Amino acid sequence: MASKAKSRQGKNGDKDEARPAARRRFRPIRGLFRWVMRLFFGAIAVVLLAVLAIAAIDPPITPYMYQERQRLGEIRSDWVDLEDMAPVMARSAVAAEDANFCEHWGLDLDAIRQAMEDGAVRGASTISQQTVKNVYLWHGRSYLRKAVEALLTPVVEAVWSKRRILEVYLNVAEFDEGVFGVQAAARHYFGVDAADLSAVQAARLAAVLPNPKDRSASDPSSFVRSRAASIADGAATIRADGRAACFGGDRD
Repeated sequence: MASKAKSRQGKNGDKDEARPAARRRFRPIRGLFRWVMRLFFGAIAVVLLAVLAIAAIDPPITPYMYQERQRLGEIRSDWVDLEDMAPVMARSAVAAEDANFCEHWGLDLDAIRQAMEDGAVRGASTISQQTVKNVYLWHGRSYLRKAVEALLTPVVEAVWSKRRILEVYLNVAEFDEGVFGVQAAARHYFGVDAADLSAVQAARLAAVLPNPKDRSASDPSSFVRSRAASIADGAATIRADGRAACFGGDRD
């Protein structure tokens, strides 16, 4: 009996000695896991703070604006609130870039599906996605950027109003080389304030997107004229059918 007891003690002793050794082996893995989780939740906190900040504070400059200022020496940009823009400008931008802006949550899945079927990429990018890219990310073709953009866009949609998204978009979009926002664009092309843009002028500004360096609103090519005419019709349509209601674009 005594020998059996000693045998059991020996086995238990071996197990007790093995447990601390196993814990020591896994300690670096647990430490790494904790650091990864801290980084993960830290990144989430930074993103939420950044989204909350721009929900209330007008961004003075974006990464792309800074890049262009470094390249050109200076840029033109003058923030104007959405209520101080001609309502037709907001409708024109939505008609040109994202007619279903009021109906999606940041990602237009139907547009993405259609773009994939057509072998295109551009048509799938919503105004919400473009705003996220312009405010927080970098330009250029990159699967990483598109992935981050796709993850961040629903967060922005959840925190910002549709009106705020469109307001930020219209103030940070590039309308000519080094010319950012509709106020600077209206002065640059037509010598008027954003509040005084006509339907034709608003449609032409929207028509230079998304290639402002290759198109002109004041000296439009036949393509820009044709596109502007189509945008003007689209702006009237979304006002009539209610697709401009979420940003107050259904009234003047």
